[in-house]
Amino acid sequence: MKKVIFLVAALLGLASCTGEKKEKEAFITVDITASYPEKDLVLQDFMDVEYVPLETSDEFLSQGRISYVGENIIVAANKRQGDILLFDRATGKGIRKINHKGFGPEEYIMPYNVILFEDKNEMFVNDGPTSKIQVYDLDGNYKRTIKYKQGALVSLLIDFNDDYFLSQNIFDPIMQDAGETFIYLSKKDGTMTDIKVPYQKRLSVIMVKVFPDGSTQGAFPENSDFIDPFQDGWLLTEPSADTIYFYKPDRSLKPFIVRTPSVQTMSPEVFLFPGVLTDDYYFMQSVTKEYDFDKNEGMPSTPLVYDVAEQKIYKYTVRNADYEDREENLSKQNVSNKLAFYQALPADELIEAQEDGKLKGKLSGIAAHLDMEDNPVVMIVKPKK
Repeated sequence: MKKVIFLVAALLGLASCTGEKKEKEAFITVDITASYPEKDLVLQDFMDVEYVPLETSDEFLSQGRISYVGENIIVAANKRQGDILLFDRATGKGIRKINHKGFGPEEYIMPYNVILFEDKNEMFVNDGPTSKIQVYDLDGNYKRTIKYKQGALVSLLIDFNDDYFLSQNIFDPIMQDAGETFIYLSKKDGTMTDIKVPYQKRLSVIMVKVFPDGSTQGAFPENSDFIDPFQDGWLLTEPSADTIYFYKPDRSLKPFIVRTPSVQTMSPEVFLFPGVLTDDYYFMQSVTKEYDFDKNEGMPSTPLVYDVAEQKIYKYTVRNADYEDREENLSKQNVSNKLAFYQALPADELIEAQEDGKLKGKLSGIAAHLDMEDNPVVMIVKPKK
């Protein structure tokens, strides 16, 4: 059975709280059918941006996918080859190449998620095809294996506490025994415990086309992560629900965003997902569940932002002051409470932009020393303090 997944940006969400605390917490209401006024923003006005060029050598060749940015280490993972590349966060210099691709008990088939606990000298590699997490030290030495429910579509690992990951299990409409979207995943034995979020009827963001020969083709939004770190907790976005909840470490749920009209009444469904969240702006994106499998395109989306000071919603454009004509997508998932997002900027695109006079400042200086086949430059964005 062939299964081709087409990712098309999906990201939407709003957070609620005004600048002042009130005795009773309010929530934001978003009408996803409304036509909102436009708002132009400059990234550097409310974010700090740094650029880290990754070292290029025969050993350190990245395909551009950045899996993790920590305090001291950047991780690039090549899924098909199985390479996990560790780079120094400050200089971009290659530290170590790890590859345990294989079918053995201490190996992985595909390093889907890679996260590091630098203080504990541990690296967790989520291997979706085998439904297990391989744990290594930062030198690549095997430590242990965590097996979870076979066939579960675990696509996100967030550190909840010493015992559990906060994770998600994407609902596949073909599966009959899918659990809840949000789960605790035990760091010890992989046990999955459901987190209940109320909804009426289970809906899936995945669209599936079945061909006469029995093969299938699937499509779903590019950003299908439904957990967003925010303040001292997380936003949980259940696609089947009309409320996005703020989930705190004490395991309490509070309404944060309410969307209208109800997703349960729409055909096709229009989903709302949170994106980058700062003290000043809550970025989000609405995505319509439509896809043309013949043209391989669809899932149309609208970028939205809630201005906390104005308490108003806009359709936004965010421009990068270092890169003329570049518009940034802040509808992607909020990475952590310390970082807003990170992105790989391909060397060939930067060289072309440099030749066209579109780059400024430090980014221009970096691009001036790049070769076409070099590893990407990692753009790391965090809220201004």
